[in-house]
Amino acid sequence: MKFLTTVSILALSGGLSVSAAMAQFVEPTTPPAPPKFDAQTDPVLVQRSEIFQYRALDSYSEPAFVSEFVETGKLPPVEERLPKEPLVFSSANMPDGPGVYGGVMRHVIGGRPEGWNFWAGQSQGWGGIDIAMYECLTRNGPLFTIKPEDLEPLPNLAKGWEWSEDGKTLTVHLIEGAKWSDGDPFDTKDIEFYWNDIVMDPSVTPVVGTSPSSFGDARLEVVDDYTFTMSFDTAFPESVLYALAYGNFCPGPSHVLKPEHPKYGGESYQSFRNAFPPEKLAFPVMGAWVPVKYASDDIIVMRRNPYYWKVDENGNQLPYLNELHYRLSTWADRDVQAIAGTGDFSNLEQPENYVEILRKSAEEDAPARLAFAQRTIGYTLIPNLAANGTGEPDERGQAVRELNRNRDFRIGISQALDRQRLGEALVKGPFTTPYAGGLMPGSFFYDDASTAFYPYSVESARAHFEAAGLEDTDGNGFYNFPDGVAGGGDVQIVITNTNDYQTDKNLGEAVLAMLNDAGIKASLNSQNVNDRNGLRAAGKFDWLLLRNEGEQFTVVQNTDRLAPLGKHSTWGHQANDAGELDLLPFEEELVDTLRAFAGTRDGEERVELMKGFQKTYTGNVYTVGLTVYPGALIVNKRFANIPEGAPIFMFNWAEDSIMRERVYVPEDEQRDLELFPDSLPSPEGPVKADG
Repeated sequence: MKFLTTVSILALSGGLSVSAAMAQFVEPTTPPAPPKFDAQTDPVLVQRSEIFQYRALDSYSEPAFVSEFVETGKLPPVEERLPKEPLVFSSANMPDGPGVYGGVMRHVIGGRPEGWNFWAGQSQGWGGIDIAMYECLTRNGPLFTIKPEDLEPLPNLAKGWEWSEDGKTLTVHLIEGAKWSDGDPFDTKDIEFYWNDIVMDPSVTPVVGTSPSSFGDARLEVVDDYTFTMSFDTAFPESVLYALAYGNFCPGPSHVLKPEHPKYGGESYQSFRNAFPPEKLAFPVMGAWVPVKYASDDIIVMRRNPYYWKVDENGNQLPYLNELHYRLSTWADRDVQAIAGTGDFSNLEQPENYVEILRKSAEEDAPARLAFAQRTIGYTLIPNLAANGTGEPDERGQAVRELNRNRDFRIGISQALDRQRLGEALVKGPFTTPYAGGLMPGSFFYDDASTAFYPYSVESARAHFEAAGLEDTDGNGFYNFPDGVAGGGDVQIVITNTNDYQTDKNLGEAVLAMLNDAGIKASLNSQNVNDRNGLRAAGKFDWLLLRNEGEQFTVVQNTDRLAPLGKHSTWGHQANDAGELDLLPFEEELVDTLRAFAGTRDGEERVELMKGFQKTYTGNVYTVGLTVYPGALIVNKRFANIPEGAPIFMFNWAEDSIMRERVYVPEDEQRDLELFPDSLPSPEGPVKADG
């Protein structure tokens, strides 16, 4: 390590205390090289056009039991239920080729559904339920398989788009003739309602917190039933194409939602939010499966959508799987059941379980296979940098935020943390690697030489705390606020995290101990995920301990979350009630860089811009990175068409990445697991053709 002695002139000028001036600061370095990880698998990279096309086929088919509904007059023929040109998956891109009908995929989740109104803020319980139900204009999940030179969102409900010559207008074309699962047409009426009455209505907050800033403050105008435009003040803001995917632009069924909205006669925004409880079955969807059974703390069952608008090259209407199950248990139980074979799918993301699960999956009679991908899971400490009243902090909270805005204090927090030990506290072996913060290693835009890594040194951390004006004035081993600030008491910071996941709990406790050892009195505010998210969205925290949400890896997706381009685009610095942002100078530099990044179509220029972004971000310790590690998919061996190298999370969660609508179970592997065989969704529950 290199050491830099603080220059005495700063002490003489009052910029540092004498003790800080005499201390030694440890200079930043580049991050340590990640250990080799042989269990990782890599994806097969293709061009976007190799995955699917939109085209009409000569004929179409469906499961035999669905044809019985047609014969009894309960459904139109399949060709009338499909769009003019359905989305056709290419056989050559399917790992195991076209599939067969039948089979069940059993999920286990720790969440609980609040209802089906995703657009008004109701969670469906996570674990891929919402991804199974709601489709979006573009699709990002499968982009882990796309060659870098062809990287752009996949079409989905939007089958195509083009930019105007000046790049300030985007014209979007919807798939024509697709229908909701209840047979109602999908068209720009759904787009118009979503935009005007969800995105642009400040009284409505979707589950993922979508706001106008998510789309670059665009103006949307409907042209006809299947065309609309988005207009921008800047040229070619291509990042908006990523924002049209999950979960920013997944329009809901306006014919069902609109009558409950207060603007159109609904009683209130609260009644609008709660109008579709989980007991309300057959909620209309554009996704492959529809909810047909809900039992509290037990199970959600979903059956195939007879109006689903995707097919394979043989004309088979998708999905192949007839049924999805979601057992309502715990997240830890999800891994256990997947390995035991009583569950079929899990995103293995709790590294404490890796070694044992690897051992069990290697047994000859193991029912599931385990596949690790790149290190795309990262954890970060995020300081609240808003000092102008956001979240209405008390005197202590305001004092902490003022400290957070001090670069030396942030560097001190970073150097108080032994990232190597943090990783080893989660799992032994070549899984984890220290993380500096900002862009994640492995990203196409990551550059090691542009990354400032502040290595562990309690001595240097204390020197930076003192450089920030802190002293231990009462001799109890903890730094105090200066006289007149928060009563001059001990500096106390509260780290908000979630207690729903063991990794979050373990990291929180380890970070707490290390900060206390360095003289910063810290405590945990551990909440369930939903309550944590509420505090996060309201800006009511000192520091957040958070799992990264993808943009640090993909960069091109949710770019506005990397720095405060919008009033509420980043968790660590949100506007106050007056809409004001008190950005620090380096934050303004980050914002300018991201705007330049979004405004250029030159790939080499983008790479150079992100090198500068990373240098500014990590050099100023905008956030404090902790550790990164790979996730692994646990999938029952009977399932086919699972792509290699699928990450549990990159552009989206694996439930989207693996394209479940084309996953199937070979006939000789199918088991009698369907709870409602030969049935389709209805508001009364699953019904049969002769029922």
